[in-house]
Amino acid sequence: MEFEKVMEFLQVQGTSFVINLVAAIAIFVIGRWLAKLLHRLVIKAMKRAGTDPLVVTFAGNILSALLMFAVVLAAIGQLGIQTTSLIAVIGAAGLAVGLALQGSLANFAAGVMVVLFRPYRVGDYIEGGGVAGTVEEVQIFNTELSTPDNRRVIVPNGQMLSDAITNYSSHSTRRVDLVVGVGYGDDIDTVRRVLEGVVADDARVLADPAPNIRIGSLGDSSVNWIVRPWVNAADYWDVYWEMTEEIKRRFDREGINIPFPQRDVHVYHHGEKNETD
Repeated sequence: MEFEKVMEFLQVQGTSFVINLVAAIAIFVIGRWLAKLLHRLVIKAMKRAGTDPLVVTFAGNILSALLMFAVVLAAIGQLGIQTTSLIAVIGAAGLAVGLALQGSLANFAAGVMVVLFRPYRVGDYIEGGGVAGTVEEVQIFNTELSTPDNRRVIVPNGQMLSDAITNYSSHSTRRVDLVVGVGYGDDIDTVRRVLEGVVADDARVLADPAPNIRIGSLGDSSVNWIVRPWVNAADYWDVYWEMTEEIKRRFDREGINIPFPQRDVHVYHHGEKNETD
């Protein structure tokens, strides 16, 4: 008797269920394709409008998640499942999951803060969250960095904002800080002339602000000069390395001594005491 009821249900409802199932699959496949198309169109429109790449990436990730959620709901609704009840269940489950994943929610909130206040942008070289590198992408929960030795580092957004962030690309110019030690016996005017010549001969050094060349301190074994020229941020490391090398070359030509820490050891010889019987 039960078997007959099952067969009767399948004969009445089977065809309708199969049709709805096929329609749900079609909605999901076509909806996913449309969601990806809309996502690409919005991203292109934002890029053409000159939107910050950081905002483009972050907003694109959120839009993609929302569109796919809508497609899944539409497919489930085609099967006859009450989506309002489902949304309520998902909301309750989301609350429970949110309490269990407070760290992820904190990372999401931190990502929103990064987009709003922009302490760094895509392409900036920064130091934060215990790592340093070039910002490649800001996602919903993480910031992706590329280190100078080409490592990919993914840092949670919450970790990035929980500590101080140093943005080396924020300004267009930077000051190169060099400390050069010379011997106490070297002539001050000669040293100044050589250092000023090295700075003046480098075309990458900016005239404004003017370079600063002064005696910074008197060390234990050297007179320490500070050499602080201003350069464009993109030239910082090239100027730092090449200027250090050029200073050494000119000091060698001028006979200026670059001392190194040393210690004088004095040995005293004591005469042997004569012993008498």
